[in-house]
Amino acid sequence: MTSRRHSPRADQSRQRILQAAICEFSEHGLAGARTGSIATSAGVNKALLYYYFRDKESLYAAALDEVAGKVAGDALAVLQLNCSPGERMLRFALQHFDRILAQQGFQALMQQEMVRLREGHGSAMRIIAKRAFEPMFRRLQTIVQEGIRSGELCDVDDMQMMYAALGANIFYFLSAPMMRLIAPSAPMAPAAVGSRRVAALEFLGQAIFVDRRRGTRLAKAVLASTPMPECSPPRGRTV
Repeated sequence: MTSRRHSPRADQSRQRILQAAICEFSEHGLAGARTGSIATSAGVNKALLYYYFRDKESLYAAALDEVAGKVAGDALAVLQLNCSPGERMLRFALQHFDRILAQQGFQALMQQEMVRLREGHGSAMRIIAKRAFEPMFRRLQTIVQEGIRSGELCDVDDMQMMYAALGANIFYFLSAPMMRLIAPSAPMAPAAVGSRRVAALEFLGQAIFVDRRRGTRLAKAVLASTPMPECSPPRGRTV
């Protein structure tokens, strides 16, 4: 006989709890989140919440695991595409930009957990980093090295290329509140985000490819095949 924990209805209840927890924790952090609010948002009673999760800390760890696993899975899917290392690098950088733009719950959770990690309270982050993010990092590094060996990508330090490709995305969103005060246009307006998205990939097409014309063509093709996600921009939260 299938236990309630593993029945389709039970799985749906658990998933609703996790989605509600992601929203609550991303908005209020671990300390400020309320399990009662999570239960109400999920449409369950608190007893059922504690049936699936031992305590608030366990629920927090499960919420982190849920959202990080999905992000890492989507990223690995891009890195495993059947195309050249350079094109995969461009597609990964674009997906990274779009993920910061669209997945605000993940961004908030990861930023909070990084603070907790610096304070010595990041046991959940250590587990998630090992299980979800290390495979993604290793795969990306291998792709960059393959592109350099093949002569498609510039022969530079592979880590610096990765920092350059992804760091610009992070800085754009992280600096948006300050740039709004000093720039003539609002950086998080939809038109501005769209223009920055295009500019970021076109820059990479010329910066990391040995054949800059080919890189430019690839960047335009990747942009043409990947529409910008429809969502409200995040408020400067990045990972």
